[in-house]
Parts: sequence; C-alpha cells; structure tokens
Amino acid sequence: MVGPYRGDPVIRVFLLDDHELVRRGISALLGAEVDIEVVGEASTAAQAIGRIRATTPDVAVLDVRLPDGSGIDVCRDIRSSLPGTRCLMLTGYDDDEAIYAAVLAGASGYVIKDIRGSGLVDSVRAVAAGRSLLDPALNRRVVERINENHEADPRLQSLTIRERQILPLIAEGLTNREIGERLNLAEKTVKNYISGLLSKLGLQRRTQAAVLHLESKQP
Repeated sequence: MVGPYRGDPVIRVFLLDDHELVRRGISALLGAEVDIEVVGEASTAAQAIGRIRATTPDVAVLDVRLPDGSGIDVCRDIRSSLPGTRCLMLTGYDDDEAIYAAVLAGASGYVIKDIRGSGLVDSVRAVAAGRSLLDPALNRRVVERINENHEADPRLQSLTIRERQILPLIAEGLTNREIGERLNLAEKTVKNYISGLLSKLGLQRRTQAAVLHLESKQP
C-alpha cells in the first residue's frame, strides 16, 4: 500500500500503552500523518503479543512499564517471531537499566514520553526506514557492561553476547527449553549455543560452566 506522503509506503504502526489517554493521544498524532496508519492497540503485554502477530506492523511503539510485564519482553518476543517488525520503546523515565535491556531485546529506538509530537513522528519514520535511534556509544556501553562480569577468567572474553546471556541461565539450573523460553529461542538453537559455549571454554559439562560463571562473580 502506497501513501501520499512523498510516494513512500504507508507505515503500519501498533501501539502498546496501559494508559488509554496516552494511547489515544499517540494514535491521533500518528493517524494525522498521511504516511502512517495505526493498525492496532493494546493495554497489556498479553494482549499485545497476539495482536501484533495478527497485524504484523512495520513498527511497534511499546511502553516499557506495563501492569502485567514489560514492553521490553514484548519487544524480545516480537523480534524473535516477527523480525520484520521494528520496536520503538516509549517510557516516562530515562532509566539506564531499561535502556540496557532494550538494546539486548533488539529495540531500534528508545524515546521518553515528554518528546515533542513531531519528534515521535520522526522517530517512527526513522525506525520504519531501518535506522537505529540508539546512540552507538550506548551499544558499546552495553557490551562493556556484559564484559564486566567476565574479566576474572580470560576464557569468558571469547563468548558472544548471546552466549554470555545463556551462561548465567545455565548457572540457574535452567533446561535448554526453559532457556529458550526465557530468551525466545528454539530449544535446538539453545543447544547449539551451549555446545559452542562449552567448546570455547574448554569444558565438557554444563555443571562446569555453571561453576565457572559463579566463580567469575566472586569479588
């Protein structure tokens, strides 16, 4: 479908926010643009996942804090099941922890709710066009932060970001299926990551990896 805005395709947007007035305001703002169409809304994470899969929007604007979970969890799920849908996180707080989690979840951008209306519209267009609104310096800080817990053993430096996400879950005693559910990965994919992880660490068993992780956390 092609819209009248400079001949560009219409950007299909889904909104997730637990405050009805906020949703209505954003919907009216975006809907007033000739190149943007709001194709669905939700007020909870549970509602959003099914509706986003049904509508397959180009961009999902997701509130970070929800009554039944987090927009970041929704982002992680959607990026796994609908890689063509890009996620723009929306929050009322400039929260470093949330930004860190959003980067790991695969979000394309993160904006504060006090952003000007024109700024939000521009952000949606940028994300739909495949651009990232996340500062490259922020991405570097995320990687550095992940590295912080692995400086005790040089072998841990060789692990990828995904492998470093999986290692502490092994230490928690989770099965491959449970790890897959936590990270929205197929059980077979988790098995492959763990095999690679053990190989890089020169280990043969998951229990050895768990012990290594716990030792690396010791002061």
